[in-house]
Amino acid sequence: MGRSYEEGKEGEQAAASFLEQKGYRILERNYRVKGGEIDIIAQKESYLVFAEIKERKEGSPVSPLEAVTPQKQRRIIRTALLYLMRFPSSLQPRFDVLGLVREENGRYRITHIENAFQGGDWH
Repeated sequence: MGRSYEEGKEGEQAAASFLEQKGYRILERNYRVKGGEIDIIAQKESYLVFAEIKERKEGSPVSPLEAVTPQKQRRIIRTALLYLMRFPSSLQPRFDVLGLVREENGRYRITHIENAFQGGDWH
């Protein structure tokens, strides 16, 4: 695999560690179904968190947070619904986004937006 794949895995690990330090329990990483993927599924208190991770290099003209487009959000929501059909839960679903900026020294600046977008009617 190329360097960008390795960097992506490093970013995902940094995001998972960040969430664990904030008290999240990681349940799944890279949950895939046909047509979608969720980077991290975690639990914190009464929430089942579906987290999207986007990474950019320092100086990139586009913020990692801007990369979570409405189309991407719909794909995440659909994948989350499929996850909940397979693994029913009484926890409140929530969609978070973590934006990672890789600095020149290799470290990450992480922005975590809780409840970044709505998933519609869960009933």
